[in-house]
Amino acid sequence: MYYYLKNLNATEQVGALFIIVFGILMLASIVAVLLSLREFGDDANAVQRRNDLHNFEGVLRTSWFMVFVFWIGWLAGDWVALGLFGLVSFFALREFMTLSPTRRGDHRSLVLAFFVVLPLQYWLVGSEHFDLFTVFIPVYVFLALPVASALANDPQRFLERNAKLQWGIMVCIYGMSHVPALLLLDFPHYNSKSAFLVFFLVLVVQSCMLAQHLASRRLQKAPAAPNISQSFNWPSWWIGIAVGSALGTLLAGITPFVPGQAFAMALVACVAGSLGHLVMKALKRDRGIPIWRGQGSAVTGAGGLLDRVDALCFAAPVFFHSVRWYFGL
Repeated sequence: MYYYLKNLNATEQVGALFIIVFGILMLASIVAVLLSLREFGDDANAVQRRNDLHNFEGVLRTSWFMVFVFWIGWLAGDWVALGLFGLVSFFALREFMTLSPTRRGDHRSLVLAFFVVLPLQYWLVGSEHFDLFTVFIPVYVFLALPVASALANDPQRFLERNAKLQWGIMVCIYGMSHVPALLLLDFPHYNSKSAFLVFFLVLVVQSCMLAQHLASRRLQKAPAAPNISQSFNWPSWWIGIAVGSALGTLLAGITPFVPGQAFAMALVACVAGSLGHLVMKALKRDRGIPIWRGQGSAVTGAGGLLDRVDALCFAAPVFFHSVRWYFGL
């Protein structure tokens, strides 16, 4: 199988990757359907199993959505991929801001964030202005949005309101925009296979998070920050990091990295993603909600889209800049 895949051209290899991923998701969906047909009792264990199944189905729905975005983007070209990831950023930011109280004085800043900053950021990615795209939001937008708010003549809770908007833009737009930026990195002798880099990043980060979650439930260790997360403890965190890094090493063959480089890049991505997920949990606790969809239905219909991609939003910029710096791209 390995030699067969190796002899395929770049387009055929990426196509084979999507066939494998869609096959895995199909099998997982069949398992979820079969599990949903089982009878559950009314005891505490049955309630927990129903909740676990519900969470699993939510992860599956978001996984289908994200893989479908990757697939359509690959088929249609880089600019369509950028547009699709821009929509993900739009809905994630909408989810973030829906749970953050705003005032009339914030309307100008919100319009700028959704309809100026977001498309400009993705245009900078698509036009490969990498030096500008990496500082556009942290430098220029950081100043421009508070100015727009100040001109609205509403000083009440000014710092808090602007800090929330800046956080939402950094996570949902700046962080997510680094995922399609990986598609445009120009590695020598790696043409037309940058989709593997996106697959590598997503798989190692999600595997790290899954291993950390399962290890936490198995080990039942005291949480490191109980007011933030009951499931985050250092032994399970190290297990998640180890699993993600080891998987990254095994996937070195589909990347431009040698095994040692793949291990280091996976380690960097897993650390950033897992700790970023913890930070987002702290933000949710501050808002008094268990998941980003709040007490009702999710504003995106994705069962809490931001919950599914928050680790990726933190891991993608660190991974992208680590790759650019190390390889001098």
